[in-house]
Amino acid sequence: MVKVYLQFRRISQRAYRKSKVLEKSNFVDQIRIFCRSGHGGAGNKHFMRNKFTALGGPDGGDGGRGAHIILRGNSNLWTLLHLRYYKNVLAEDGEKGGANNCHGRDGKDIIIEVPLGTVARDEETDTQEVEILEDGQEIIWMPGGKGGLGNSHFATPTNQAPEHAQPGLPGQEGWKILELKVLADVGLVGFPNAGKSTLLSVITAAKPKIANYAFTTLTPNLGMVEYRDGKSFCIADLPGIIEGAAEGKGLGHRFLRHIERNSVLLFLIPADSDDHKKEFDILVNELEQYNPELLHKQFIIAISKSDMLDDELKQAIKQELPENVPHVFISSVTNKGLTELKDLLWNVLNQPVE
Repeated sequence: MVKVYLQFRRISQRAYRKSKVLEKSNFVDQIRIFCRSGHGGAGNKHFMRNKFTALGGPDGGDGGRGAHIILRGNSNLWTLLHLRYYKNVLAEDGEKGGANNCHGRDGKDIIIEVPLGTVARDEETDTQEVEILEDGQEIIWMPGGKGGLGNSHFATPTNQAPEHAQPGLPGQEGWKILELKVLADVGLVGFPNAGKSTLLSVITAAKPKIANYAFTTLTPNLGMVEYRDGKSFCIADLPGIIEGAAEGKGLGHRFLRHIERNSVLLFLIPADSDDHKKEFDILVNELEQYNPELLHKQFIIAISKSDMLDDELKQAIKQELPENVPHVFISSVTNKGLTELKDLLWNVLNQPVE
């Protein structure tokens, strides 16, 4: 019993340390915040009165519009970390209309800058409301309430002294979810410790953490691959997928959503795998369980650590792989096959859309 208890305690401590690493990480890809746009200001019920006019007509001004909550794309941001401690976003209400047909001041809009690839959802209905994909793109996420009309709008030939004005309309409020889905041309998909981070560090200037144990990568890493004639494309090293990830095992849903943004999925399967076909099928099945639309993306298979293979073993592995999926043998240690891999990725990314 003591041995079982100590083993359980060690597992619990490892899980706790992992959760703390994720909690303190600079990469934050999901935020839950309460938002309320501004209420519209009430219209004014007022009649002109001065030393020259004892019984003037209605001159109540309109109320100001409530402040909008606006999302703006910023290509210099890559995480939602700056929003971690903003649990409440409360926009300013519009001011009440004044006398002499003076319009109330509109509420000051709140602009929230987010990285490209951010999706805003309503927590209660789980519906997607806003998607930010371009730098400088501004979308009114939660519009403020319209200001009410003053009593000057309601004067008629038969009612020249209206005694009423409109109240302002309320703003919108609710708990919202901001999610970041990494924007990259190519996404690296594979089991933990398949060599994804090593490949990224060799073909780009990125410096991901590399170690000989599973789940070294806890957050997506992006790198730019330099191609011929000054051309380049973006590649993302995503945390490893394990069987059952679509059900939340491993890092599960936390990072599977980042794959949705990638145009091409590069499946990295190590040469020393027991069954290359089975490993590929497990990865594809997890993607299908999470989102069947991922199967419509372009797949490429890269057999890593191929410096340990001779021609006979390569031919045997080729027989296992699907015929309709392009493949290439690479080695990040010896740089073998990396030029062919870049050519293949570039050609697939730039092939004409049918």
